[in-house]
Amino acid sequence: MDGSGPPNLFYQSRQRRPLLDRAEGVYLWDVNGRRYLDGSSGAMVSNIGHSNPRVLAAMRRQMDRATFGYRLHFENEPADRLAAQLATLAPEGHNKVFFVSGGSEAVESCLKLARQYAIAIGQETRWRVISRAPSYHGATFGALAATSYAPLNAPFAPMLREMPKIPAPRCYLDRDNFSDAERGVRYAEMLRDKIVALGPHSVLAFIMEPVGGASTGALVAPDTYYPRVREICDEFGVLLIYDEVMTGAGRTGKYLAAEHWNINPDLIAMAKGLGAGYMPLGAMLAPERIVEPVLDRGDFMHGYTYAGNPLACAAGLAVVEEIFAQDLMANTVAVGDLLKRELEGLKEIYPIIGDVRGKGLLLAFELVADRDTMRPLPEAADAYLRLVELAYERGLIIYSRRTRDGVEGDHFLVCPPMITTPAQVAEIVAILKDSLDALVDELAL
Repeated sequence: MDGSGPPNLFYQSRQRRPLLDRAEGVYLWDVNGRRYLDGSSGAMVSNIGHSNPRVLAAMRRQMDRATFGYRLHFENEPADRLAAQLATLAPEGHNKVFFVSGGSEAVESCLKLARQYAIAIGQETRWRVISRAPSYHGATFGALAATSYAPLNAPFAPMLREMPKIPAPRCYLDRDNFSDAERGVRYAEMLRDKIVALGPHSVLAFIMEPVGGASTGALVAPDTYYPRVREICDEFGVLLIYDEVMTGAGRTGKYLAAEHWNINPDLIAMAKGLGAGYMPLGAMLAPERIVEPVLDRGDFMHGYTYAGNPLACAAGLAVVEEIFAQDLMANTVAVGDLLKRELEGLKEIYPIIGDVRGKGLLLAFELVADRDTMRPLPEAADAYLRLVELAYERGLIIYSRRTRDGVEGDHFLVCPPMITTPAQVAEIVAILKDSLDALVDELAL
């Protein structure tokens, strides 16, 4: 406990970070008093900012009543109320809510419910779940099988039943004579081709993030993509699953990103911003038409110990209330537009910024060696790690991944909380500019 010797705690690597002391609004402080602007909302989690007093008060009230009641022994009011609230916010018909503790569990729940639904209606041959490459849907084995991100998949390949993939609609990399509208349809038709090639009788579902997350860096497809995907799924009786773990709870300026295109998926996974970092919380949203046949056949063979935890759901309720009481989605649109314009301004200054993309406050920029060809920076430069460190040293937290299937390329998610102000956007951009100057000097670009 004295801090000497090697740490007992470990995560992905040996990298150490300072101890967190406190957090408030869009800022965090370490024990040495240094302040950091949370330019990525953690991992796109802290949607309403840190230490919101009304959320904390709601949690304290629930703590005084009960912090745990096992779902097989008791129902609880916060879970009931939050389920009812989500049903009103979800697309029409999504009146059933299954609570979990995080994003991987939410995706896993969707996959398992989809499969049990197919069995319940006599379509046992349907088991394949098509997803996109690259993509990220979670770290559990089922979610990982639907993920396409080489460094995460490769170690476990012998243990996984790999699911089929189609290319993600990365139109910004295409060099052709098609319009964006035509590209959107072309990428959607790849789903139809894959279903036909596999045999429609074997395809259970297609899972996608409406706006890309860590693997594709806030990728937004052309508007024509979304309705055509819905039509193709309907044509073949394939369930459409929206992974809104990162996009949900207001992050893109709508409560669910599906609303931007008026799409009604068959199943929806939520987490991250649902609990907004106050408690681990996720959910699967489903229509009665899918849930009831499964329950008619017996039980939904799935579940987690902390499902519907009263303290987590009390926090989730307070988060939803705060989003609407403070009109945070309107702020997300206004501040998101401002931040995106500022990032596009940086693109005008730095030739290594090849693309700026995203919706609301789910934004990203991608670094390249050549903007005309979108050739990535040399893999050995590890720019996706280095720029994060340079920004961190200057008091800004951003989030990065390898852009090209996890192997090369560099994109950076800039996703501050939905409470961010124009003045804080200016602070983010100033630190990013300083950090990019340092990176350009280091790499002699």
